[in-house]
Amino acid sequence: MPDRAFGRPAEAGTTGTAGPARVLVLVYGIFALAAGSRATVQLATRFAEAPVAYLLSAFAALVYVVATVGLARGARGRRTALAAIGVELAGVLVVGTLSLADPAAFPDETVWSGYGRGYGYVPLVLPVLGLLLLRRTGRGRS
Repeated sequence: MPDRAFGRPAEAGTTGTAGPARVLVLVYGIFALAAGSRATVQLATRFAEAPVAYLLSAFAALVYVVATVGLARGARGRRTALAAIGVELAGVLVVGTLSLADPAAFPDETVWSGYGRGYGYVPLVLPVLGLLLLRRTGRGRS
């Protein structure tokens, strides 16, 4: 069967993601879904118990969605991904530190509490990997 039966081959640099970037987009997508689902249930059923924590989880989900879209768009979404991942890293560090310094301020955990302890510290590692990927792919553009 000729190769054309499966469509034209992708040209280098035209696809949004390849290799490790695809895995990172997948993980960001999973985290967007997980954080969004968790926040939706918490906000709908227990908002009065810990509104700040639940709103922070919803915000984290939104950040993960924006980062996912930015990374999936490749070079066209680089700035969006960089901004979202920067916000994500700052959020993980600030919320993680505050949740450990003043546990009473967070009566229930957020995605970023304890630097992502409830998610196996993936929320702490994920933005670092994202920034490294953007740095590596940014070099190829210049």
